[in-house]
Amino acid sequence: MNNLLKGKRGIISGALDHNSIAWKVAEKACEQGAKFTLTNAPIAMRMGEIKALAEKCGAEIIPADATSVVELENLFTKSQEVLDGKIDFVLHSIGMSPNIRKNIPYTELNYDFYMKSIDVSSFSLHKMLSVAYKMDAIADWGSVVALSYIAAQRTYPFYTDMADAKATLESIARSFGYHYGKKNKVRVNTISQSPTKTTAGGGIKGFGSFYDFSESMAPLGNASAEACADYCVAMFSDFTKMVTMQNLYHDGGYSNTGISDELMDKMIG
Repeated sequence: MNNLLKGKRGIISGALDHNSIAWKVAEKACEQGAKFTLTNAPIAMRMGEIKALAEKCGAEIIPADATSVVELENLFTKSQEVLDGKIDFVLHSIGMSPNIRKNIPYTELNYDFYMKSIDVSSFSLHKMLSVAYKMDAIADWGSVVALSYIAAQRTYPFYTDMADAKATLESIARSFGYHYGKKNKVRVNTISQSPTKTTAGGGIKGFGSFYDFSESMAPLGNASAEACADYCVAMFSDFTKMVTMQNLYHDGGYSNTGISDELMDKMIG
């Protein structure tokens, strides 16, 4: 199906390089007729390849630290100016843990780093929604999607404080989803994606082994970044107008599988 997002305006955050889910979302949204701005923290933009994506999609880049209310206000103001109207969809693809980067165990967390993880990965969604809410920047029946992970619901020791951050993210989506739904029929959801081979995922200790485990567990296998992008586009579209305040598993069935035959064979063998 083509032109699923024709006439829609959006903001896509977190596109670092061609491996990132946000990058794939931008490409898919462009293919489906959307116009959007791209944003990321200035330091992340220096590390990534976002200019190439902007050229490919004809999108303007508006740098913004998602933990700064002032910079988010500028992001929504300029995006509306550039796109000539209110915003129809937003992708929140933002997450970072200094504790994970420094291999600090969960039982020994540095609490300053911990608060940074929560601020960047979770509170940034609340700030983004609050700014848009106060500015009336998102059009009626707009859609906000934030990317999450199953460690928000179940314990994965290697995910350390990011698990807490994602649990907070999902709670914010539910709580703000209620208020924004009442005000402007704006829907807010999180997508709990399979382990995905991105730059961010690769920084987590033991990620490769768990990726293989998840691939063996899920009946459909791990969902790719491209497949996740398709799902995000569907959530931005008018075909999902009554879906809000949900955490949506996009993981090939992993979240509802207790054990697979393949894993049983490996254990017995």
